[in-house]
Amino acid sequence: MASYYGYGGRTANGERHNAQALTAAHRTLPFGTKVRVTNTANGRSVVVRINDRGPFIRGRVIDVSTAAAESLGFRSRGVARVDLAVVN
Repeated sequence: MASYYGYGGRTANGERHNAQALTAAHRTLPFGTKVRVTNTANGRSVVVRINDRGPFIRGRVIDVSTAAAESLGFRSRGVARVDLAVVN
């Protein structure tokens, strides 16, 4: 499961969080890793860059930015089943 977040603070790598950027938080992938996230319900996908740590809610594997959630089509729902593939 994926969720999304948008806040004005700093990410774990020190960047200012930008809700309009295609970024994400993952617990273990190195910062800078690019990951293709695919919403399994609608087939939409987007490539995000890991720049933060999380999510810290059981059952969730990635927190994407607001813009990524919008592109994936789950912003209004808040969560979605996704597939992840490291692309770089």
